[in-house]
Amino acid sequence: MDKRDYYEVLGVDRDASEKEIKKAYRKLARKYHPDMNPDNQEEAAEKFKEVHEAYDVLGDQEKRSRYDQFGHAAFNMGAGAGPGGAGYDFNGFGGFEDIFDAFFGGGGFGSSFGGRQRAGPRRGHDLQMNIELSFKEAAFGVEREVTIQRWEDCDDCEGSGAAPGTKPVTCYKCGGTGQVRVTQNIAFGQFSTVTTCDNCKGTGKTIENPCETCHGKGKVRRPRKVSIEVPAGVDNGSALRLAGEGELGTQGGPPGDLIVRIRVRPHKVFKREKDNVVIEIPISFVQAALGDEIEIPTLDGKTKFQIPEGTQPNAIFHLRNKGIPHLQGYGRGDQIVKVKVVIPTKLTEKQKEMLAKFDNTVRSDQYQARKGFFEKMKDAFMG
Repeated sequence: MDKRDYYEVLGVDRDASEKEIKKAYRKLARKYHPDMNPDNQEEAAEKFKEVHEAYDVLGDQEKRSRYDQFGHAAFNMGAGAGPGGAGYDFNGFGGFEDIFDAFFGGGGFGSSFGGRQRAGPRRGHDLQMNIELSFKEAAFGVEREVTIQRWEDCDDCEGSGAAPGTKPVTCYKCGGTGQVRVTQNIAFGQFSTVTTCDNCKGTGKTIENPCETCHGKGKVRRPRKVSIEVPAGVDNGSALRLAGEGELGTQGGPPGDLIVRIRVRPHKVFKREKDNVVIEIPISFVQAALGDEIEIPTLDGKTKFQIPEGTQPNAIFHLRNKGIPHLQGYGRGDQIVKVKVVIPTKLTEKQKEMLAKFDNTVRSDQYQARKGFFEKMKDAFMG
């Protein structure tokens, strides 16, 4: 069957402007789209294909010029090289994904080959931020109010993207379905593919009068205050997830989350080992020998600590439940007290004399470490 004249198909004159051609196409595409004709889809599909083919030529200045000069013959110089032939320009599929779906999406030639679906609800993107805590804030928890920047619905257009007093309109290309169907004849038969409408990006709506505030996006970037409850026991590098505080979703999708990464400032005195707090206490060799009661810092404040008589250098003591609260349970770690015996320097002659006399009064078995060392030396020479 001979093809109808493309100008006749669109119902425009040969000297019609680009704007008139586009307007005619929009009207006919909406009228004959298969999804708009559920009771007569087959006939509507043929009409839609004919209208689309006509616009594919007349809507392109170069193709239109060739058509005005040679008619349909301009696209029949190669085997099926023109609109509607087997040599269809695959750029119309919108990318490799559509080509792949067309050939491997299932169904066989003459059927619908899957393709992309109309844009549905999509979850918003997650946001990330860092906060810095003191050692004690990380240990006992803290509430922080922070400010984040995120996209939120424009107040002027209420998120529609259309200027106040107007609304988005149904997409002329897909008739509001968010999809376009293209049926093509190939060497082995016929196939059709459904792809996301490139005019409305799958939403089924377009905006003719954009909102001046958001420029048609429907969203604006604005600051938002968020309260963060940091639990007791978090450590450096921990991450908290605040559900629903990320970017808003699209098409009614849920919002993303806010991920807060924790950095803990080092403490001047305390160090952390898992849920234990470690502190190093310097004492004199007299305190180590005679014992003493001293005052030491803890996370809960100062407390009295008894140094036992005869405490050795590098001795370790535990203060139970004085450490970091367990993040995933009850109770706390310990405070570990490491004793560092400090030896005096720059002694006077009198002090040296007194120490020498003292040392002469001490039996060898009173020096536990030295006794053990000399016993090992003896065994080494005897062995």
